[in-house]
This record gives sequence, C-alpha cells and structure tokens, in this order.
Amino acid sequence: MFSSNNTVLTQRALSVLRIVSAFLLLQHGTSKLFGFPHVAYFDNLQVFSLIGLAGILEVVGGTLLLVGLFTRPVAFVLSGLLACAYFIGHASKGFFLFPTLNQGESAVLFCFIFLFLAAAGAGPWSLDAARSRGKA
Repeated sequence: MFSSNNTVLTQRALSVLRIVSAFLLLQHGTSKLFGFPHVAYFDNLQVFSLIGLAGILEVVGGTLLLVGLFTRPVAFVLSGLLACAYFIGHASKGFFLFPTLNQGESAVLFCFIFLFLAAAGAGPWSLDAARSRGKA
C-alpha cells in the first residue's frame, strides 16, 4: 500500500518539478525577448544572436514544458542549451568545477533537471499524459 501511494506522490512531484522549472526558465526567455522581467544586461539584445536564440528556445521550450507537451525531446534540447550556456557563458569566468564562482549554478541545475525530465517524462499533470490516455 505504501509503495503505490509513494508512486502516485512521486509522479505528482515530477509534474510539479516540470511546471516550476519551466516557469522559471520561461522568465529567462521573456526577459531576453520581451524585456519582462527587466534585466538591464538584455536591453539591446539582438534576436539574431546566440543569446537571442537562447531566448527563443527558452520561451518556446519553456512554454511546451509548462503544459507538458513533447516533454522528453524538448527537455533534452533544453538540457543541451543549458550545458552550452554554462560552458560558453559561465565556465570561462572562473574555474568551471565551481559554478558558484562563475554565477553558473542555475545553468547547471536547469541542465540536470531537464536531463532528468527527458528521461522521466512529464508526469500525470501534462498534455503528454492526456494524449496518451486518449490513445488508450
């Protein structure tokens, strides 16, 4: 009995992790592309730049993850994006094994959360789950 209850709670927690992580990533993208929330560093961002491309992936991918649609492939792509963001944007600012020193903690954390979601899926509170229920 405890085992099945634990499985249900684990699956619900997976959905919550996906939703919260997607919402936080989405804010990175909207700050780059739309200036909200405002981050001065992105004031004159060119959309057709590496950071602009990251913003597009963050908005599109974050939105898809938020609703749980195509979760596994989207999370895999975003995991790669965040790995690149760390090594391109943060690792060069300090010893790469200590992300605290180069302000890369969130990139590393997002990278591994999205890699986990690519393996684990979206959880029960997702459009992916609703689509698979509809096929059954």
